[in-house]
Amino acid sequence: MIPNHKKGARRRAPRFELIAGSLCLDFINTLDDRFSNEPKELLKSYIDLARFGEDSDILTDQQVDRLFEKSMQSREAAAESLAAAIQLREAMYEVFWSLIRKKPVPRGALYVVNQYAQEAARHMNLVAREKRFELRFEESEDFDAAWWPIARSAVELLASDQLPFVRACASKTCEWLFLDESKNHRRRWCDMTKCGNRAKVRNFYTRQRKSAGR
Repeated sequence: MIPNHKKGARRRAPRFELIAGSLCLDFINTLDDRFSNEPKELLKSYIDLARFGEDSDILTDQQVDRLFEKSMQSREAAAESLAAAIQLREAMYEVFWSLIRKKPVPRGALYVVNQYAQEAARHMNLVAREKRFELRFEESEDFDAAWWPIARSAVELLASDQLPFVRACASKTCEWLFLDESKNHRRRWCDMTKCGNRAKVRNFYTRQRKSAGR
C-alpha cells in the first residue's frame, strides 16, 4: 500500500511497534497478549487509532491533529469509528489466523473484511505521478479515514503471492502476526531483538542447567 504522504520529521514519538512488515498485520497486533487471561487493548480511544495511522504513515500529523479536535467535539461518532476499526481488526485476525493454522476461513469474517474493503475503495482516487499513476486515499477528516488503508492492505495481502509467508510469532506469550520476508522464509519470531533474543537466552540457560546436572 502506498502511503498518502512522504515521511518527514515527526512531532510526536511513535506509540506503536510496527514490526509485522504489513500494515494490516501491524493493526491486528494492536490487541497485545491476545491469548493471555488479560489481553491488552492498545486502541482504548479514537485518538489511539489516529496515532496508529500517524505512526504507520497513513495519516499526516496534521490530519491527526484535526481528527483529535473533531473527536473531542463528536465523541459518539468517533467511538463508532473506533468500534468499526476494531470489528475490522478482529475479522482480519480470524481470516489470517485460520490460514496460519490451515483451517477453513470463517465466511462471516471474510464477509466483514470485504465490506470494509469495499467501503474504503469508495475513497480512493487515481492520481497521475510523472509517467505513472497511483491509487491514493483522499486526505479526509472523516473518522473512518484511519482504517481505510488498513482494509485495503488486508485484501491486497490476501490476494498476493506473499500470503503463504504470513506467520505467527513462535513465542507462546506473544504470537503476534508478521510477514516472513527472510531469504529462506524460516523466520520464527516477530522481532529477533525481543522474542527471539528471549528465546535464545532461555535456551542458553536450559543448556547450562543440563550441563551442570550431568
